[in-house]
Amino acid sequence: MESQQTTTTTGGDAPQPEDRLTKALVWVALVLAATVVFLAVDLWQGEQVTVDFYRQLPDLGYKLIVLRVHSGLLLALVHAHQVVPSETSYLFTGERKGFFSSLVRRLYRFSIGKAGKVFFQNPDDKALFEDVGILSPTADVVVVNGSGIDVDAFKQTPLPAGDMIFLMIARLLGDKGVREYAEAAARVREVQPNARFQLAGWIDEHPDAISRQELSAWIKDGSIEFLDYLDDVRPAIEASTVYVLPSYREGTPRTVLEAMAMGRPIITTDAPGCRETVIDGENGFLVPVRSVTELVAAMERFIDNRELAVVMGKRSRQIAEEKYDVHKVNEVMLSEIGIT
Repeated sequence: MESQQTTTTTGGDAPQPEDRLTKALVWVALVLAATVVFLAVDLWQGEQVTVDFYRQLPDLGYKLIVLRVHSGLLLALVHAHQVVPSETSYLFTGERKGFFSSLVRRLYRFSIGKAGKVFFQNPDDKALFEDVGILSPTADVVVVNGSGIDVDAFKQTPLPAGDMIFLMIARLLGDKGVREYAEAAARVREVQPNARFQLAGWIDEHPDAISRQELSAWIKDGSIEFLDYLDDVRPAIEASTVYVLPSYREGTPRTVLEAMAMGRPIITTDAPGCRETVIDGENGFLVPVRSVTELVAAMERFIDNRELAVVMGKRSRQIAEEKYDVHKVNEVMLSEIGIT
């Protein structure tokens, strides 16, 4: 009995072809199931789940894709020669650690390992992907200046006369710095009642979303003028004096680039993705993340010296043209993938 049992056990150790196939099918099923669950959670939370095909070059076999939020799961199922991770860093930092972020890390590691080249929008995200073990030391990596901005579509306009108008455009989430913006507005208006603070965006069901009660309270006490969701942000930017984005982290904030192209000085945070857009003291001011006191101080500098906004706004336009022009950004990316 013992001899037969030993023989049976030894023979069972050798994997059979059908066993390998079964395991492979189970693994694929688990990945697909996880994808469905994860995307369902995204939709429930109000996350943006998109895969933006910036360029498709089927004749050459290239797909350049930009992935947002949790779409690392999608990336794992798409063979891409060129990959641009975008707005994924929240998955690996702060309160968003857990099973799903661990799963996304594994899938990113698998999929990025298949990419011929990986583009990042800022050096902090590149460093993060290296720190969490997603990015191989041998990966061919390029850091580009965001997605760029069409400086012809977003033309420079003169600053408006009259009251100083601060503007913020963002999803109404806590980690976009919306609460800090509202609190700073209330503090400034206590001593500068003519200063105006406009907010454009939308509320969703994300766990970190600003509540309707909070927003209503800000509107009621006069701290915030709510512009709601805007299909075209250009009129709001043109009517503003200073653009503000106190976000905790970004890829490269598009609204900041739009405001820069239109000649607006910027107040943003010394945070990944944000700090790249401002040369502190030249085209705006960088403030620490979550610091309402520093945010108020930066706002008051513009109120006390309106000419500062004029000078810094012109510098913003110069930086937008020199660094963030979408044609220059695209030229770099196409050159890097061998297409001219």
